[in-house]
Amino acid sequence: MENSSKGSKVVKWVLIGVSFLFIAIMLILPLITVLTEAFKDGIKVFYQAVTDKYTVDAIVLTLEATGIAVIVNTLFGIFASWSITKFQFKGKKILTTLIDLPVTVSPVIAGLIFVLTYGRQSPIYPILDALHIKVIFAVPGIILATVFVTFPFISRELIPVLESQGSDEEEAAALMSANGFTIFRKITFPHIKWAFLYGVVLCAARAMGEFGAVSVLSGHLRGRTNTLPLHVEILFNEFKYVPAFAVSAILVLMAVAILVIRSVVEYRGKKEL
Repeated sequence: MENSSKGSKVVKWVLIGVSFLFIAIMLILPLITVLTEAFKDGIKVFYQAVTDKYTVDAIVLTLEATGIAVIVNTLFGIFASWSITKFQFKGKKILTTLIDLPVTVSPVIAGLIFVLTYGRQSPIYPILDALHIKVIFAVPGIILATVFVTFPFISRELIPVLESQGSDEEEAAALMSANGFTIFRKITFPHIKWAFLYGVVLCAARAMGEFGAVSVLSGHLRGRTNTLPLHVEILFNEFKYVPAFAVSAILVLMAVAILVIRSVVEYRGKKEL
């Protein structure tokens, strides 16, 4: 028994050590490198890099695309998860499969799909042109790409919770003449609020860091279609390493903030359970 106990402890600490070593090499060391390089030439150079006009424009566009993606995917996530878990209909499995499609499709391929769908060679391009709607190499394309790569996150967090909840409480409320909105607000949403918030956080984190699909659709127009990840790439390709790492530090700080929010949401959700 003692040998077994000692063996278990050895295995335990080996696994813990390997986990921390992996995290240190793959996560902590790169983050330290980014912050070190960002401040290598002093705070003044860092400040100039992060307050540069093109950097500010990239921050604004990133936040705009992220905000719209979160709003659109919130509506889609609620509607899709509600329909899948509360109703029986033909094509339900197809809908469930299609929701996972952006996770399996390469972001670069997704960008190319949008180029073919809305570009000059597309059958619908004359209609868009007549309406003066520009998608490719414009902000609408950035937003479309961001929405596409992030739309499974909220629905995939809500579906398991709604399935485990069942529909007994909603049916009882409906028998008592409660309308649909009241049922959702007072019965359904309190059960899913932490999963919903967790999905929103994941969606926002993914949207802020999206590169592949956005890169294909953006055209890399400075001050117009460059998000933060694209701006970092341009600075790096121009051998402006300190400004590139300075802008990267903004993304790192955003990621840390998202991580803290996610941990709080996860902790609060488990505490209520």
